[in-house]
Amino acid sequence: MTKIDGRTKAAAVAQLDDSLRRLQTDRIDLLQFHEVIRDSDPDRVFAQGGALEAVREAKKAGKIRFIGFTGHKSPDIHLKMLSTAAKHDFRFDAVQMPLNVMDAHFNSFEKKVLPVLTENGIGVLGMKPMGDHFILQSKTATPIECLHYPMNLPTSVVITGCDSMPILQQALQAARSFRPMDASQVAAVLAKTSKAALAGQFELYKTSHNFDGTYANPQWLG
Repeated sequence: MTKIDGRTKAAAVAQLDDSLRRLQTDRIDLLQFHEVIRDSDPDRVFAQGGALEAVREAKKAGKIRFIGFTGHKSPDIHLKMLSTAAKHDFRFDAVQMPLNVMDAHFNSFEKKVLPVLTENGIGVLGMKPMGDHFILQSKTATPIECLHYPMNLPTSVVITGCDSMPILQQALQAARSFRPMDASQVAAVLAKTSKAALAGQFELYKTSHNFDGTYANPQWLG
């Protein structure tokens, strides 16, 4: 899997070719438009001479199997990306977005976007289960609870960083111990996190530019 920031055809071609070279492969299983975080991003991707033209050509050439997009800012922008795709008779294969115990309470991808993806059979890549560790700082949920919550949703995969052996073992423990959660268990986790989640102070990827690589590097967009 790789991601591209380019919104123009030229930028997308260059970034895709760079990924193929660096990964030392001739085919990407999943190519995702990265950081769809601006209201203008969907229109730029689907515009004449936009990035989708490059990606479609690459898929036709056998360089790409599946196409998706990622974003962490606003569920409404995700919905616009999906509706813009539909207007252009295009269907995404996968969508990556934050799904966690805080998101459920504030500007929620789970509430707004997830139902649309499941209804249309689009793969769900859940990211930021611990909000890049900030959720843990709230002291409202344990790491295992943070992983189990999105695993209980209709996700295709829950993405969690594993930067050390202890963290890897923690992820394995979460996988081995997971059992489908009933309504009372889900309610208990959400009750513990509701107050801390209301202002988005532990979801800085939604409420700040701290996680916006293309905000700091607009030239990546092309």
